[in-house]
Amino acid sequence: MGSDYPPSLRCGLPGLILSLETAFILIFWFCFSNESGSTPKDLDIYPAFQDVNVVVILGFGFLLAFLKRYGFSSTGFYLLIAALGVQWAVLVEGFLFSSSAGKIKISLHSILKGSISVTAVLISAGALLGKANPIQLIWMAMVEVAAFSTSRWINVKFLKVEEHTSLMHVHIFGTYFGLAVSWWLYHSSLSERVEKERSNLISDLFSMLGALFVWMFWPSFNSVLIVDLMERRNAICNTYYAIAVSAVAAFALSSLSRRNGKIRMIHIHHAALAGGVALGFSAPIIPHPWIAMMLGLLASVVAVLGSHCLQTYLNLVLKIHDTCGVHYMFGLPGLLGAIVNVILFIIIKWASLSSLGYLALIEVGSFMLTTAIGLGTGFITGFILTFKLWKTLPASKYFDDQAYWEFPHLASRF
Repeated sequence: MGSDYPPSLRCGLPGLILSLETAFILIFWFCFSNESGSTPKDLDIYPAFQDVNVVVILGFGFLLAFLKRYGFSSTGFYLLIAALGVQWAVLVEGFLFSSSAGKIKISLHSILKGSISVTAVLISAGALLGKANPIQLIWMAMVEVAAFSTSRWINVKFLKVEEHTSLMHVHIFGTYFGLAVSWWLYHSSLSERVEKERSNLISDLFSMLGALFVWMFWPSFNSVLIVDLMERRNAICNTYYAIAVSAVAAFALSSLSRRNGKIRMIHIHHAALAGGVALGFSAPIIPHPWIAMMLGLLASVVAVLGSHCLQTYLNLVLKIHDTCGVHYMFGLPGLLGAIVNVILFIIIKWASLSSLGYLALIEVGSFMLTTAIGLGTGFITGFILTFKLWKTLPASKYFDDQAYWEFPHLASRF
């Protein structure tokens, strides 16, 4: 007889969600209020706020819908953890950055920062796609948002990193947090790609749709929090130059990486966005378009070569199963961008020789600290998610929507 709907989800999922929402409502009631006088400013950023929403909800949701039997879960669970995660991010950021006497003031700007912060969770969930149940994803989201906000608070308060730069660490943090969790959830059956882990024509088209939406709105994601108008203009233009080159280069590199010269859709998904990830740090300070274009080209090379070479290495040697390939779509391009940002920072600040070494060390320490906190908290979180309390599905039920969703036209058992 087939297994029923997992008991941990039948009882635990509604209880967990309703408990969290009740707690959020009460905290917002007692501790938070809308910031007075912020309406004009909020309305000014609303178009860019919606662009970021498209990236976070629609773009990421469909980008990772490439598994042929996991489309409902990819899009549905992403909406769940994104919506819960943004609420939690607003609360955590409010207490860390805006706490004072009386109620904490929040605005659309607060929600915007929460949406960008929750991107870390969505990236981490890509590494766990198909292997973690909704309860595990929700708990992971709560821990990761708190850890990323704390990391950001340390960077902003003690290392004096700009707010925009601290939020662009989201790609690095999300990647290495997710890979650390994935190490704990590794199963020997994942060493070889199973049939359910493959894509088909429809799922690849949906995934490409998500990649296109992320690609279109990536300049807004990289520029929305920049205050100076000239720097924001530079960030928009430079991001576009980079993603244009990385998208074009993806086709050539994908063709070169295959013996038959045919293009792989997965390479296009990864490499077309890698330029935008790499530009996150330095987009406002790059003085010439050709630098942004070169960085986009390098990011595309890293993404395609990583997809082609590293997947087997991670699976067999490190025992890390990265379902979506977030390591070479977000992690490695993010590290490349952080290193290039330090180089550009040194070149631009060369006149300040007296303090140059200290300032450069701060920039390096910032992204290294973020990576270390991501790995450390991800390792602890992954260990906790292995407890029997979560009643994880057996590996034979991985990558299958029928474990969680009702399909009236199919058999009720799975």
